[in-house]
Amino acid sequence: MTTDHPRATLDRASCGSIRLIGASAPPVPGIVHLGLGQFHRAHAAFYTALAMQQDMGEWGIAGVANRSRRVVEALQAQDGLYSLLELDQDEVSFGLIDVHRQLLVAADQPAEVAAAIAASTTRLITLTLTEAGYHSGADGHLGVDQPDVAADLSDPRHPRTLLGILAAGLWSRWEHDQPAPTVLCCDNLLAAGEATRARVFEYLDAAGAPVGLHDWLAAAAFPNAMVDRIVPGTTDATRETAARLLGLRDRVPVPTEPFSMWVIEDNFALGRPSWEQAGVIFSDQVADYELIKLRLLNGCHSLMATLGVLSGLNTIPEAIANATISACVRQAQRDEYGPTLTLPDAFDLAAYEAELFHRWGNTALGDATTRVASDGSLKLAQRVVDPAIAALDRGEMPQQLALTVAAWLVMVAPPTGFDPGPLAKLVVEPKAQAMARLVAGAISPAEHARRVMAGGILPDRLCQHQEFTDRVAELVTVLSRHGVAAAMAEAIG
Repeated sequence: MTTDHPRATLDRASCGSIRLIGASAPPVPGIVHLGLGQFHRAHAAFYTALAMQQDMGEWGIAGVANRSRRVVEALQAQDGLYSLLELDQDEVSFGLIDVHRQLLVAADQPAEVAAAIAASTTRLITLTLTEAGYHSGADGHLGVDQPDVAADLSDPRHPRTLLGILAAGLWSRWEHDQPAPTVLCCDNLLAAGEATRARVFEYLDAAGAPVGLHDWLAAAAFPNAMVDRIVPGTTDATRETAARLLGLRDRVPVPTEPFSMWVIEDNFALGRPSWEQAGVIFSDQVADYELIKLRLLNGCHSLMATLGVLSGLNTIPEAIANATISACVRQAQRDEYGPTLTLPDAFDLAAYEAELFHRWGNTALGDATTRVASDGSLKLAQRVVDPAIAALDRGEMPQQLALTVAAWLVMVAPPTGFDPGPLAKLVVEPKAQAMARLVAGAISPAEHARRVMAGGILPDRLCQHQEFTDRVAELVTVLSRHGVAAAMAEAIG
């Protein structure tokens, strides 16, 4: 490929000799994917494209964005192609992903999305809704009182949320007398398949769905899966790198790390792509892989991100390069997360932990602490609660897990007189307003912390452990009066 027209828009005809990952033939979409974001395009779409190179089948993807047309319009203008940049320090590898065969926006095209899910050619529905997209309440069940969910339930055949759109699409599929499909969650959820199945059935129950739909859906498969790849947001620097490598302008390049892992239960109702040829691990030990990743990677990610935000550190590599933050992470892995794990067969824990520190230190990736720290109330419910309770049941105080909660709390709902710094303003927290109402009028940092802990923001089964709440309150006091360095030093002991 020449570089005569470096600002030409990427399309199939212009790609020349650039490596295409996927299939050049246009198979019909056998997969409908809800949530057309960065992670999907770096992970499930990538694996599917690799599998199609080996065994094409009819596994093209109909990609569905929720509300934003930006990515859909860019991909449509580029004939469905986009570049995937694997960044690792001084090395960059790249290719063009060729796997999307239809592109839709759910908010604008609800009938088309339902039709895609109901199509006889659709055998698999995959999801990246993020933790928030499953609309779980503090009790772990569907939050039927959440405004978006309540709006959907008032008119369940015309929903606005992706969860509601999934349910409506399955409803339509049942009405068209199609067989029950596989629904595969690709989000960071514990027992992801079981959790997705529970939310779908709870939604349909609340929507007054017919009994026949429930019976039909009982034949659907909801396999558990573990997903693992760090995918930061696309920046101007990403677009500039893509243009330099391609000689063409890609409006939606995706940066990611070289590391990638996907572990899935081999439980599919209507077949699946040959993902094993792309490196997917099919295992009956998904739960063990899942907890290792959720705790050693995601849990520690939350710890270092919140500490990084409070320390004024912009990126995860900057945070993990801080010796005290690194010490907190190692202590959390060794003493608090590690004892809760069961290792899968032949799993090398030391190698995995070493790989994690290499990944976190990847300066070429430059993942933002504010991105990782966002949606903390949802993430910590998945990552902190059970290992913290396990430590308390052993008679031990999980210092770093308490610090994770305390740092998150002062970051998104700072006590009176405490400034969490400019980065905290960039952190997204869906329960920030509820937390602000809870702490209004608190006369001390400790009271401030106890109000949040008693307010249903995090699951009661952890917050009812008074000793844990007391420790969080102590660390919030240290953070707000003496700063993040003092709180880290106290937690390390």
